[in-house]
Amino acid sequence: MPTKLVILDRDGVINQDSDDYIKSLAEWIPYPSAIQAIARLTQAGWTVAIATNQSGIARGYYDVAELMRMHNRLYALVAEAGGEVAHIAYCPHGPNDQCACRKPLPGMLKEIRDALGLKTLQGSWMVGDSLGDLQAGQTAGSQQALVLSGKGQRTLARHPDLAASDTPVFEDLAAFTAWLLQDEHAG
Repeated sequence: MPTKLVILDRDGVINQDSDDYIKSLAEWIPYPSAIQAIARLTQAGWTVAIATNQSGIARGYYDVAELMRMHNRLYALVAEAGGEVAHIAYCPHGPNDQCACRKPLPGMLKEIRDALGLKTLQGSWMVGDSLGDLQAGQTAGSQQALVLSGKGQRTLARHPDLAASDTPVFEDLAAFTAWLLQDEHAG
């Protein structure tokens, strides 16, 4: 039986992104439609988890305590909307730290798989706004979807072949969710 799991990138998928990093709770601005989409997924029987590169920690822009404040706010907003985030995996390392968790490597997706007690990520989805998100999902055995929110437009412009691939492209997380839930009922 396929795994009913959706793994989301955070910045640019769930909340507004910034080339200057999201460094504080005040800078963490969720997309209301994304919070509602997570709730819809949960209510439809999907498990939702998050895999997020947070190299701003390694760069000294913010600390783990500030990241936890952002994630606690995310948990609370999703719960208020009637949903649940089952697990958040984050990579605090910089791009040159040679860790196994930073996307495009699949370490965080494997962490999510293990934390949720799954044997495989077959049938799950990795939804992101960057090529690294999609590559991590592919390596981990997930299906991938690109959203055009955040850095998604830039990703598609740099990799136009994505539009011709079997990776579906959506305006945002709400559009992906509507498609996934409709497709599930149609299939």
